[in-house]
Amino acid sequence: MKFTLDDGSEKEKVILSGIKEYYSAESLIGKTLLAICNLPLRKMMGIDSEGMIISAICEYDGEEKLNLIMLDDNIPAGSKLY
Repeated sequence: MKFTLDDGSEKEKVILSGIKEYYSAESLIGKTLLAICNLPLRKMMGIDSEGMIISAICEYDGEEKLNLIMLDDNIPAGSKLY
């Protein structure tokens, strides 16, 4: 899945993530996700990925599930974590 993120800078970031098995693109539009944006570029499928979407993997009823870390929409893009 290809994300175009507002990280609070003047330039949008492109991040690729293999989460389509767990989420549809439509369900994530407008969501505030936790991402690491200061990683070296990584070419995936011929596209430079500029970061990593953070998620947690948990087991529910014997099945492994991926859960994206979503933040309150009131937190501005580019906020730093401490």
